[in-house]
Amino acid sequence: MEDDMRTPIIAAGLVGLASVANAQDTLTVYTYDSFVAEWGPGPVIEKAFEARCDCDLEFVAVGDGAEILSRLRLEGARTEADVVLGLDENLAEAARETALFAPHGIESPQLDLPIEWQDELFLPFDWGYFAFIYDKTKVDNPPTSFEELADSDLSILIQDPRSSTPGLGLILWVKAVYGEEAGAYWERLNDQIVTVTKGWSEAYGMFVEGEADMVLSYTTSPAYHLIAEDDDTKAAAAFDDGHYMQIEIAGKVASTEQGELADMFMDFMLTDGFQSAIPTTNWMYPAKIPTEGLPDGFETLHEPESALIYLGAEAEAIRDDAIEEWRAASTR
Repeated sequence: MEDDMRTPIIAAGLVGLASVANAQDTLTVYTYDSFVAEWGPGPVIEKAFEARCDCDLEFVAVGDGAEILSRLRLEGARTEADVVLGLDENLAEAARETALFAPHGIESPQLDLPIEWQDELFLPFDWGYFAFIYDKTKVDNPPTSFEELADSDLSILIQDPRSSTPGLGLILWVKAVYGEEAGAYWERLNDQIVTVTKGWSEAYGMFVEGEADMVLSYTTSPAYHLIAEDDDTKAAAAFDDGHYMQIEIAGKVASTEQGELADMFMDFMLTDGFQSAIPTTNWMYPAKIPTEGLPDGFETLHEPESALIYLGAEAEAIRDDAIEEWRAASTR
């Protein structure tokens, strides 16, 4: 009887040991909210990477892009993140100064960007141009410049540059066009701003619900409506001023205990398994065009004749001043 009673206890112990032995390693990736949404690239990329790594890929949503950096600064080397995905070129220098990132180790990555990219810490995973999106059935004469936008009676939705990378991109776009007169321009535009949202998702959702005439988004946003909804009524206002570029980036966290998995993910990021998901889930241009090319519908998108961008230390040098000009104007 005693031996019979011990048998299930021993068996249970063996099962416990087996589950420990077969436990998968977990790679934790901090990213922004829309990336991990049901309709975003996260679920597709998670499935594709887990099939390759025999691991558990865990995406952690941390608000919008700028909030990712804020959380990383707060957590420091104790962060649970192994990889951070969703910063952009405007935050790259600030992220570099934290000393929380390690070299990605990918020499001379083959990228399909409009500009040359060389950075030992950060790899691009997609890119696009900022633009104001409107509904062609409601706006007959879209503005063709910031001047025309300010002179119009169109209502607009934008994002907060302190928490959102599109919001920051807009601030720098205005700065690139107006220079020292940027603050004065914001004073002119203030009456047309319906609200300033924390992130992109909130603003775009409000636009879709008809709460404003235009919303700050990307020249690629109409592709979503065209491809996913068979709706060709949304368009990007083409500005003669040029359009500010955004390059979204990822980096390996230096304190990670999953170095090999982090390296594998950074390498995977530039393969078809990742890049093919970007155009029709993140609705951006992939950093490396996948084998099958871009989806039908992308050829209809506005391609700016002039691309504006600040990189590295230049972006960092003007970022705080540009935000303060906007903030000061918005309180008047």
